Amino acid sequence: MKILAIETSCDDTAIALVEGRAGTRVRTLASVAASQIPIHRRFGGVVPEVAARAHAETIVPLLEELFARCGFDPVRAIKKPPIDAIAVTCGPGLVTSLWVGVTTAKLLAAEWDVPLFGVNHMVGHIYSSLANGAPLPKFPALALIVSGGHTELIWMKNPTSWKKLGATRDDAAGEAFDKFAKVLGLPYPGGPEISRRAIRGNKTAVAFPRPMLRDPHFDFSFAGLKTSGRMWVEAQKKLTPKKIADGCASYQAAIVDVIVAKTMRAITQYKPKTVLLGGGVAANDALRAALAESIGPILHIPEKEFTTDNAAMIGAAAYFTKNKYKSSWRRLVADPSLEIK
Repeated sequence: MKILAIETSCDDTAIALVEGRAGTRVRTLASVAASQIPIHRRFGGVVPEVAARAHAETIVPLLEELFARCGFDPVRAIKKPPIDAIAVTCGPGLVTSLWVGVTTAKLLAAEWDVPLFGVNHMVGHIYSSLANGAPLPKFPALALIVSGGHTELIWMKNPTSWKKLGATRDDAAGEAFDKFAKVLGLPYPGGPEISRRAIRGNKTAVAFPRPMLRDPHFDFSFAGLKTSGRMWVEAQKKLTPKKIADGCASYQAAIVDVIVAKTMRAITQYKPKTVLLGGGVAANDALRAALAESIGPILHIPEKEFTTDNAAMIGAAAYFTKNKYKSSWRRLVADPSLEIK
């Protein structure tokens, strides 16, 4: 089964062709993306209307690029490419961005007369570690999603059963990274900038708080840490490169410690056979290393190209959960507040 997948939930336009086999594996045949980071960097963050306009300008050229990479005849491909279905992110995300992808997918599904799957973006992150050939893992499984807007622990009895054990009460880990980077004067996006500087820093140099570290529940909160980071920056008479490196290392360590502790508590209580990591912050080397050391071989870590918003993970999620997400091009709508359920 070949699925053309489209992702436009925020500021990355992405299209992929994935192939599912025997119900247990997905292989990414081709994946293309256009980042809007240079566009939004001057604003210090994503501007929704600007993002939507960039998606609209980019999505058709990207589709043509994907067809070329797959070796499709351009004339025949436009009429109807050799695919079996279309998958698209329908939420959560920026509503203006989502509608570009959803509208494109609806039009193509109607024109080519193929099934359409409207996929939850967060479920895509859950399946990101399976987007390039890894077999469907053993269940029950625990999914950890760490992204700009979400930090969540999801319990999965099977591939289409999701129960939220814990979520962000205020700011997610990715948001906390980006805001700390902004007060430090680092370029957008802030998370990778903090990670790069943290390598040269001392993670015990600043005693940043670990919010809810010892609380018995599985919820997360990083608003207090974000405030502490801002106050620390304001208290510095001069931000030298060494101080910035130490601050980044200490701030990153605080976030990693909380995420690892909460995840390990959930593992101890629920005893999953598999732990699935996903989300943009899953690209953070310190987090990847700490989770791998604490959890061991049952942890599935996505390749870095599948941690940020990409279409391959949307195709993988559609394949493994196709009976749950099948829709009609007449009925599918974008839902910026879509929940996992």
